[in-house]
Amino acid sequence: MAQVRKTTHSHKAAARKTPHRKTSARRGTARKSSNRAAPKRWSQRVTKESDALDLKRGVFKLTSAKKIAASLKHSAEHSARRKTGAYRSALSMLTFYINRAGKTLPKTQRTRLEQAKIELKHQFHRD
Repeated sequence: MAQVRKTTHSHKAAARKTPHRKTSARRGTARKSSNRAAPKRWSQRVTKESDALDLKRGVFKLTSAKKIAASLKHSAEHSARRKTGAYRSALSMLTFYINRAGKTLPKTQRTRLEQAKIELKHQFHRD
């Protein structure tokens, strides 16, 4: 008869020694069970669901800092969603946009948006 050799390593121990493969892509898709599509980015969710402001589309792409500030002021004063004062809401939305754009924001547009902060102060008489 042939002798059966006992191995000292179990199957689980051998599996632990092998490099761990990343399977997060498969796990992420398997766990989603809700029917509604969730926004891809948390900033998108904040923009849609927060009680900050109802902004005009493309307000941050306007060509003048004065126009950006005026549009933000108008939106802040007429928004039913804001919880704080109009100035604070408008300034926080502007800052939120600048911070989320990060390094991808062109220097000219960043300068224009920083000027819009100053113009917003003037329009709300916070000099």
